[in-house]
Amino acid sequence: MARLAAVTLASGLVAAAVLTGAGRAAADDGTTQSQSGVSATMNGLKTYGAAVVHGDSGDEQVAAGLFEMSVDGGGMLQTYCVDLHNPTQRDAKYHETSWSGTSLGANKHAGNIRWILQNSYPQVNDLAALARKAGVAGLTEQDAAAGTQVAIWRYSDAADGADVDAVDPQAEKLADYLEKSAGGQNEPQASLTLSPPAVSGRPGDLLGPVTVHTNARSVTVVPPADAALSGVRITDKAGKPVSTAEDGTELYFKVPDDAQDGTAELTLQASTTVPVGRALTSESRSQTQILAGSSESTVAATANAAWADQGAVPALSAEKDCAKGGLDITAANTGDKPFTFEVMNTEYTIPAGARRTVTVPLQEDQPYDFTITGPHDLERRFTGVFDCKTQSTDAGLTTQTLSEPSPASVGGTAADVNLAATGGDSATGVITGVAIGLVVVGGAVLVVLRRRENEQID
Repeated sequence: MARLAAVTLASGLVAAAVLTGAGRAAADDGTTQSQSGVSATMNGLKTYGAAVVHGDSGDEQVAAGLFEMSVDGGGMLQTYCVDLHNPTQRDAKYHETSWSGTSLGANKHAGNIRWILQNSYPQVNDLAALARKAGVAGLTEQDAAAGTQVAIWRYSDAADGADVDAVDPQAEKLADYLEKSAGGQNEPQASLTLSPPAVSGRPGDLLGPVTVHTNARSVTVVPPADAALSGVRITDKAGKPVSTAEDGTELYFKVPDDAQDGTAELTLQASTTVPVGRALTSESRSQTQILAGSSESTVAATANAAWADQGAVPALSAEKDCAKGGLDITAANTGDKPFTFEVMNTEYTIPAGARRTVTVPLQEDQPYDFTITGPHDLERRFTGVFDCKTQSTDAGLTTQTLSEPSPASVGGTAADVNLAATGGDSATGVITGVAIGLVVVGGAVLVVLRRRENEQID
């Protein structure tokens, strides 16, 4: 197994916005941006065949197929890549996100990709029926995974002129069938998210509403960790405490009249299958993925509240916006005085009772780690990598870099993949014809696994 060692740079916030720990993943310190949906760890490429990427500098053989991720809290995901020219990093942490925070947001063919996911492997696990539709004699799991991935790449990386074919003739025919048959589909609903993810107000008020959006039948409401001391309760509009919610439920933070200035965090948890077509991005420089299959998995979402008797009382949240080319930081000030902060050498003032969104411009592939502080010990940290294009900015990178050995044309299958969405067990595959090459690219060390003839790795 190879690992990616990346050199990262970070942009900064000054004055009220303080740069901390450039390029690091978000710390579990209660000051990170709100969680939304499923979070998982990349296990690697599990069911795959071979594909050839045709480029100006020649042809490059790469692995093409299904990745597997382990869900935080329980569950498994299967995903395809929508980021052909960027590397995949084993053990990278991924989280569910909207298309607008990825290259899919500006891709007019994103709906075609979702159609492919819904009408091919593993959602269609009757390989004989899929083969008949594609006009081929038969398909193995490796053929089906490789053909599906190639068809997805032809749409996901089309803006960068992706020219890719499956090595196996059956997989190539499947890719052609899927590409020609794909129709547009809408972006799927989030597994679990809260809007807005941050609210603020005065002690004695109901702070909210925070609306639940989910495909789960029921969601567990976890009260603030210090609720016993602070007296803060999670309620409905009438002020009645709630312990469960569903799609469309409106939740409020009920803050006691005598509460000291402070903050609290609400957490929702559920078990559900994540909708096919949801995007997953990494906090490190690892390929953007799109969901192809999900077992029953743990999902979670958080929202925070801030309150004070007087002065500015800001509520802060952030999300990537690829269309605008930056990170949208939203500040809502429910206080009686303006809230002023400085971002990238520009000062912004949010008047009392106003709500504004500031777009912090970022460069492609740029890691960011922003901490914004405010009155009443308010502190919010926003971290990630601005990954909105399928073409890496690393000069000379012309192929998908894998954390697993590249396959021979026969492909490979992990023995332990058994998701509910696949409907069956996987067989053990054989990996042949692999060698390891090292390429140094733009200060980052990328481990590229290439195929050599007449070599074999057990």
